Amino acid sequence: MNTMRTRSRFLTGLTLTAALLAGTAIPAVAAPIVLSSGHVDVIDVDYAGGALTVSLLDDTVSPSVERNPADVVLRVPNTAKVTVPSGSAWSFLGVGGQAWVLPQASSSGLLWAGWNTAEVPHGVFQNNRVTFKLTNVTGPAGFSVYTVSGGTPTVLFDSGNGLPDSLNVNYNTHAHVNWGFDAAGTYAVTFEVTGKLASNGTAISSGAKTWTFEVIP
Repeated sequence: MNTMRTRSRFLTGLTLTAALLAGTAIPAVAAPIVLSSGHVDVIDVDYAGGALTVSLLDDTVSPSVERNPADVVLRVPNTAKVTVPSGSAWSFLGVGGQAWVLPQASSSGLLWAGWNTAEVPHGVFQNNRVTFKLTNVTGPAGFSVYTVSGGTPTVLFDSGNGLPDSLNVNYNTHAHVNWGFDAAGTYAVTFEVTGKLASNGTAISSGAKTWTFEVIP
């Protein structure tokens, strides 16, 4: 028996096995991008080439970057925790008189979260608007989006009273709102943007997109 030849074949086999394993290795999954302060447009709507698309516009970097919502975690720190005002108008928000809110106005150390349709051209959609649809929320408690004027809230979306919820948004809009979370934990929030073409009434959709919010106790 030729010991050297046997050993050579054994080493060659090991080399081939290692090469095969390396070739079939599962690629590492990139860690999500965590955003916790600064300006973002959570729902950034574009229309081009016959397609309606939605991304997250990250203005916390320069130049700004459009990101896939699936690649981002929006962090809501414990400094966003507030006492819910009294009165029935506020019954949609919070548990036990407390909630976490990303505010409508810019606030240091928190995300200033809005939306925009600046890249939706005039005349493309009927009535020059698209529709935002909140279709699903999973998380420890309720999620809401609202504005406040003169101390009075106007609720735009509220997972606590059933979904889907819809809101018509004009083209070339840039708006900021309050994003409310009733408890700490992780929320998966799914929106879809739709519109009807002015030319022929055809309904088109961005498809469902899900954003992740991490609310810190």
